[in-house]
Amino acid sequence: MAYLKPPAFTKKVFNPIAAKLGLSGSAELVVVGRRSGTPRSVPVIPVEVDGVLYVVSTRGEAEWVRNLRAAETCQLRGRHHPGQYAAEELSTENRAPVLAAYRAKAGGMVKGYFSKLPDSGDHPVFRLSAR
Repeated sequence: MAYLKPPAFTKKVFNPIAAKLGLSGSAELVVVGRRSGTPRSVPVIPVEVDGVLYVVSTRGEAEWVRNLRAAETCQLRGRHHPGQYAAEELSTENRAPVLAAYRAKAGGMVKGYFSKLPDSGDHPVFRLSAR
């Protein structure tokens, strides 16, 4: 699976600020590292579709995606949907409505990711259920 590595500025400066301030509807996703056992965090933009909450990896097969697959649970922190969640990855064929809603919500901020990774199979999507 493809992955678009973020530039150092994004990873070290923008992501922590976005996660803490809730920019563009973002929340801080916290998931336990599959190898380290240490909590890891990354900003995500949760999106609701038909009353169900989802998170999407715009960059593809990111470390947080691998960690969430292993842990199957996560926490969202911040102003948008805080709480503990069980996570279930959607199959590629079920991602289209969520990806469309996500792109509509996130707007131009994510357009470049989808032009570089146009296949819906390159964007893992997780359904979150409150625990």
